[in-house]
Amino acid sequence: MRILLSTIGTRGDVQPMLALAMALRERGHDPCFCVPPDFCEWIAAMGFRAYAVGPALRQPGPAASAAPAATDMQGMAERTLAAQFSAISEAARGCELIVGATALQIAAPSIAEAMGVPYVFAAFCPAALPSPCHAPPVYTSLGERPDAASTDYPERWERDAQRWNLAWRAPLNQHRAALGLAAVDDVRSHVLTSFPWLAADPVLAPWPGPADPAVIQTGAWMLADDRALPDEVQRFLDAGEAPVYIGFGSAMSGQGAAALLAAAARALGRRCIVSRGWAGLDRSGSAEDCLLIDECNHQALFRRVAAVVHHGGAGTTSTAALAGAPQLIIPQQYDQFYWARQVAELRIGTGAPQEPHPEQVAELLRHILQPAMAQQAREVASHVDPDGAAVAAQLLSNGMPPNVGGLRVVHTF
Repeated sequence: MRILLSTIGTRGDVQPMLALAMALRERGHDPCFCVPPDFCEWIAAMGFRAYAVGPALRQPGPAASAAPAATDMQGMAERTLAAQFSAISEAARGCELIVGATALQIAAPSIAEAMGVPYVFAAFCPAALPSPCHAPPVYTSLGERPDAASTDYPERWERDAQRWNLAWRAPLNQHRAALGLAAVDDVRSHVLTSFPWLAADPVLAPWPGPADPAVIQTGAWMLADDRALPDEVQRFLDAGEAPVYIGFGSAMSGQGAAALLAAAARALGRRCIVSRGWAGLDRSGSAEDCLLIDECNHQALFRRVAAVVHHGGAGTTSTAALAGAPQLIIPQQYDQFYWARQVAELRIGTGAPQEPHPEQVAELLRHILQPAMAQQAREVASHVDPDGAAVAAQLLSNGMPPNVGGLRVVHTF
């Protein structure tokens, strides 16, 4: 079966789909991708066809700090949808199933509907799916701020639905009309579908409240990585006590926080490893106690560090949890605030403010480096299942229709 895996997002959104593709290929299927151009070469090197959608996400220069004006937002929505309908329609030719991920995947369900093929939407975090038991994701790019004190979740989800409709309904229905499809009233429900899949580990991210028969929780889709660590990383790890890892992945910010963290680690007598990431972080100090690295095998590296400090992406959180490494999350947007709360709830780490003060950084780092937290992180790691992609691939291989519900929980902890 030829299956299109389509996602609009950074590496944290693409890598889980690649894990699913590997599991599908092992079962004799033919997966292909539609992803931002930043990742086409990587996917092709793994032996899969990749079609580019939209502009490159990694742009030179500093990230924009201000939210776009309303007129700019509307134009952006129209351009985004035009690119999605064009690219995904081409990539989906001959496919018998489309799997989409991330909330920006607006066009894919309409394309599947026009083709008459099943569509499965997968979320990598419970917070992406509406529930009266938790808050919606936080869009800091639109000026939102996390409000931990407010528990009026239904009202917040209603505002979230209104935002979806304001941004996407008019241009989406124009494209649907061109395909001969009926207009949709509720864009969010259309995109997320009536029976979404939750590709998150049930230990780290259990569905809140009562089990929802409309949500299928497969476990996290984690890409196995058997690459050896670079020689310089191996030598640095072997040369002394376990260091603190600092990295913010595809986030285009974090330079100031990285400097604070490196200084705090030194004050506690810890060496550190700083990952450049998309923000181009630097070592902020001497090479003797702080190693600057590029992308490498996080699964191997995180097993050798004393703690992982990061932005709170679903993939990094899951990888650190599986490695048994305590975590300090400095969330910036969307679901990262959820993951910061979760590691604190499980007592395997803690969250920090978006822009922490030096005193806060030192105290938070000291907190996660306590032996009791390391012990708890190792205990939780023993319950984390890395095989969610295999579960999902088997469900798809068995011909499970996307409109068959039943919450699937791999583990209960």
